[in-house]
Amino acid sequence: MRRLVRGRRMAIALAAGLLVTAGAATMLPTSDAQALENGVGRTPAMGWNSWNTFGCNINETLIRQMTDAMVSSGMRDAGYQYVVVDDCWMNPNRDSAGNLQGDPSRFPSGMKALGDYIHARGLKFGIYQAPLDRTCAQYFGSYPGATGSQGHETQDARQFAAWGVDYLKYDWCSPSGSIDDQVRTFARMRDALAAAGRPILYSINSNSIHSKTGPQRNWGDVSNMWRTTEDITNTWNSGQTNGYPMGIQNIVDVTVPLVGYARPGSFNDMDMMEVGRGGMTDTEMRSHFALWAILASPLIAGNDLRNMNAATQTILKNQNLIAISQDTLGLQASQVSFDGTRRVLAKRLANGDVAVALFNQGAGATTISTSATAIGLSGSSFTLLDAWTNATSSTSGNISASVPGHGTVVFRVSGGPGTPTATPTAGPTATPTAGPTATPTAGPTATPTTGPTTAPGSCQVTYAITGQWPDGFQGDVTIRNTGTAPVNGWSLRWSFANGQQLNQAWSASYTQSGSQVTATNVSWNGSISPGGATSFGFIANWAGSNAKPTAFTLNGAACTTA
Repeated sequence: MRRLVRGRRMAIALAAGLLVTAGAATMLPTSDAQALENGVGRTPAMGWNSWNTFGCNINETLIRQMTDAMVSSGMRDAGYQYVVVDDCWMNPNRDSAGNLQGDPSRFPSGMKALGDYIHARGLKFGIYQAPLDRTCAQYFGSYPGATGSQGHETQDARQFAAWGVDYLKYDWCSPSGSIDDQVRTFARMRDALAAAGRPILYSINSNSIHSKTGPQRNWGDVSNMWRTTEDITNTWNSGQTNGYPMGIQNIVDVTVPLVGYARPGSFNDMDMMEVGRGGMTDTEMRSHFALWAILASPLIAGNDLRNMNAATQTILKNQNLIAISQDTLGLQASQVSFDGTRRVLAKRLANGDVAVALFNQGAGATTISTSATAIGLSGSSFTLLDAWTNATSSTSGNISASVPGHGTVVFRVSGGPGTPTATPTAGPTATPTAGPTATPTAGPTATPTTGPTTAPGSCQVTYAITGQWPDGFQGDVTIRNTGTAPVNGWSLRWSFANGQQLNQAWSASYTQSGSQVTATNVSWNGSISPGGATSFGFIANWAGSNAKPTAFTLNGAACTTA
């Protein structure tokens, strides 16, 4: 969280010797740490947070206006789903039973009523808290009280569940504690959320007013997303390595080497976005969004949604980049090459395509080039889709563009399967720590599309139960195209048994009539190339059994099961 009193914040950090210097960007090996399998955050979270623009100046009228603006602007339909109320929402005093309360002057209707308002508009409710005695604003004396969760973890998790919270941002905000202390403390809330009976995405920041422990380990055993750096600001380059405040290029430099940590349910968080908040050129804003998307960072907007200009909306609602961000493989782009100015990043996608970012960190225009072979594709004929212009072109293997200073050109390359080839460099190894399985939840849905009839026997479905609890379970479904023709738009049907009722889904929209369920692609996963696959997940209630379906049809044609 950006500090409210910068001078005081910087003085504390410098006095404590906490502005550490990280080394040059290096590639980490894939960590063996267990991802937090709580069913949420299977793709990077998308939403909006109040802090970047409003800080402590929030109330329920503002949050309701932002919720409405997320719908009316088309942000919800583009995939944004979480409305996150940051610091300064709480009553400075807990009630007589020790429960958190909303501030009665700021949120007179209460936090549950606010959550109900957000849910009624097809969105999800996020809230802020801190793991020690005070929130960040309370630490700096900018907001009264000491209402952190220390000693109240179970109680607070239950309160959040009762209010209908879907997302918890948990912010360290203290110079005290080793990284091991942080792991233990963050894990207490992880476990409390798991026991609270409601799926809640868990977002942590270990770096606030502290040594920068975010990039020192894979936090995927503890949380669904974790900050890699100090707080962002709306500038291109702040000159910081990993200190307050961080510019866009500075955050990229820290996060690129952490590629091995990202996977479904666990993502490096590059902080809330500054798109639409000034301080940078349109080219830099476009780079900001494109890099967050290809590096699989959560896409949490931080601007005023009520008065976005056309340029801001064009960036935030770019469906090509959102599709790359929300790809079901959940991979972060690997660094293919970097000469200090020209950086090439490549991200393998679920349908076999590869997204390539040609990023110019210099001030002047330059040509940046790579090849299909370098990004892990084989063959001699490829199609390039420009994520910004939507133009397509053909190439026998060369991928090149003239890129303006601080600009990023993104191509989606189709034509051959493979894995991006990363520049091999040494890096620190993450410390794996096992974590318990937590309660699942769901992700965003979008307007469905339908496609042509699929030939019988040209699809295979894998249906897995990946979590269950007394009255419900999580299912993950993978559809593989085993035919010779691409699938362009899909609807998968099956029948539930024993009163199972689907109530949430991610990476698919759904309907249920009686026992029959129809799951339909969302905007970014409607195409499945021959040999390719796509996945989606859901939460269902059940009465006595979660028996698996035995038959599936894709666009009306029977599929085999794996």
